[in-house]
Amino acid sequence: MEMITGGGCDTAKRRQAQDARDEALEKSLQRIKNTFIVMSGKGGVGKSSVSVNLAVALANKGHKVGIMDVDIHGPDIPRMLGIHQEMMGVTPERRLVPLQYAKNLSAVSIESLTPDKDAAVIWRGPVKHSVIRQFISDVEWGDLDFLIIDAPPGTGDEPLSVTQVIQSARAIIVTTPQEVSLADVRKSINFCKTVKMEVFGLVENMSGFACPHCNETIEIFGSGGGERTARDFGIPFLGRIPFDPQVVVCGDSGTCYQETYKNTGVTEAFDAIAEQMSERV
Repeated sequence: MEMITGGGCDTAKRRQAQDARDEALEKSLQRIKNTFIVMSGKGGVGKSSVSVNLAVALANKGHKVGIMDVDIHGPDIPRMLGIHQEMMGVTPERRLVPLQYAKNLSAVSIESLTPDKDAAVIWRGPVKHSVIRQFISDVEWGDLDFLIIDAPPGTGDEPLSVTQVIQSARAIIVTTPQEVSLADVRKSINFCKTVKMEVFGLVENMSGFACPHCNETIEIFGSGGGERTARDFGIPFLGRIPFDPQVVVCGDSGTCYQETYKNTGVTEAFDAIAEQMSERV
């Protein structure tokens, strides 16, 4: 009898703990007005760069913005923002304080919780799901107008967990113009249809390079594929981001591209997409 009673107590404690975690998650979500997950069907399309620059563009418009890095195995957001803190702070209520990039922009990433930046994170799906929940429930985000979630490439554990944890999340899908990228993007679109997540729109990155000598636009990766794909699937086309090598340089050095290169096609493109996000929500 004692063993049965003890087991019942343990079950009740676990249920209470889970109820408390669910309540904390719901309270945090109630303070976040709009959540967008930035996805891509394959790697190498500049998805993290798009996430960072969209977050910066929204923050520059006066919105309170958070960026959540759920690329557990390859987190890039802190270094792209130039944030080098090893640990996030903790409130008196034992909630994590996001990394502060600017007055209107804060970030959370697993990289800031691991002392060895070169250590491999070897986790299965359930552990990653738990961490993504905690990135919402155990973080003191405060009141946010936008939460931008940078997901790893593909349609695996992380984006699936986001759809389960944040059922109101909408997807922004990033592609480049070439067909091999578009073929994978179509899988991302169908993933969203399967899990019943709204696709807010599609962004074509690395779309045309303006020659610095003659100013002629060179379509390095082709042209028009993103807009055709959006039209074929009946989803909004948010715009084209020109190819600019300085975006890579700024990302590697943790320098804000939009502050350094204010009057460029890239900055104007991100500003236009951020404007659409502000208006449509």
